[in-house]
Amino acid sequence: MAVYVEEQRLCLPAAGCPGPSGGPAAACGMSRLLGGTLERVCKAVLLLCLLHFLVAVILYFDVYAQHLAFFSRFSARGPARALHPAASSSTNFSRPNATAPSSGLPEAPSARPGPTAPVLPPCPDSPPGLVGRLLIEFTSPMPLERVQRENPGVLLGGRYTPPDCTPAQTVAVIIPFRHREHHLRYWLHYLHPILRRQRLRYGVYVINQHGEDTFNRAKLLNVGFLEALKEDATYDCFIFSDVDLVPMDDRNLYRCGDQPRHFAIAMDKFGFRLPYAGYFGGVSGLSKAQFLRINGFPNEYWGWGGEDDDIFNRISLTGMKISRPDIRIGRYRMIKHDRDKHNEPNPQRFTKIQNTKLTMKRDGIGSVRYQVLEVSRQPLFTNITVDIGRPPSWPPRG
Repeated sequence: MAVYVEEQRLCLPAAGCPGPSGGPAAACGMSRLLGGTLERVCKAVLLLCLLHFLVAVILYFDVYAQHLAFFSRFSARGPARALHPAASSSTNFSRPNATAPSSGLPEAPSARPGPTAPVLPPCPDSPPGLVGRLLIEFTSPMPLERVQRENPGVLLGGRYTPPDCTPAQTVAVIIPFRHREHHLRYWLHYLHPILRRQRLRYGVYVINQHGEDTFNRAKLLNVGFLEALKEDATYDCFIFSDVDLVPMDDRNLYRCGDQPRHFAIAMDKFGFRLPYAGYFGGVSGLSKAQFLRINGFPNEYWGWGGEDDDIFNRISLTGMKISRPDIRIGRYRMIKHDRDKHNEPNPQRFTKIQNTKLTMKRDGIGSVRYQVLEVSRQPLFTNITVDIGRPPSWPPRG
């Protein structure tokens, strides 16, 4: 304390700090300089301490809020359900003071929304997992058990949804069918992996004509359209495929576009060429709106031939055009077989084709009549057996 007083006495003379250099005045100036520097350092340290305190407070409250939310969820999912097993999973216990309602009373709706499933990105227009040209052969045995093992992601009834993206369309694949189990196994073996690689949300429907009367391909396709929509009203794209045709390139995407699509444009049966410009047979695709616009397919083509040309006429008459893939991509292999019994060439097909404009409004999806006999959901497809009636008696020719 004595030293402090002496220092004040030396540094505060009556006239300021005059004096020669190196004397008491110089010591006084040095002391003022050191004191100012020390004061600034102390202020900086004080500001840093205050900033550190504020950050610590903010972090504390943030962590506290997270812990509170975590334990609130835990109490809702764990102990509350254990004590009240009759409580519904929709009951909200996230509030600290919430209690479970008794099992005899109706539950009040939760005021807070529950967790939602993650939103998947749209499926790419060009799927990255496509292979391109495929080797297709029909000589190896193909039991259904093997096909099922190869496609574990396909659900009962032949339904599939990509797990990593959201497709733009829901596709129903319709197959007209009778007595072709051998062909169906090969079709399922090749097509399920192709459709999965194409990132499609789809279902496969085999429309089986009951009995041994004359086969009617187009009418079965009409039935498939209606029955698929009964099962899932979200179908907006329909692929109509013969059971004996397998694509040789998975870049031939089974989707619907702005115009009706013809996929099977280059079959090995025709030397990998389009047989004629108006050909629309084998495998084709129409959106729901396009199918309804042409009144579906004709129901009066009993036996082989003519219905695909009638469909082409319907598309043209309604102002639409056929779209096709590149001929190098639209290649198909056909399983060789003899013509089925009760599927002889239709003797009236040429006359009917010429009258499409007159018949398309009365003959189509609005006039189809049938009876469903059985619906069987198999591991790889849905089988729908139907009675579509019998053909009318044709007048004798000549």
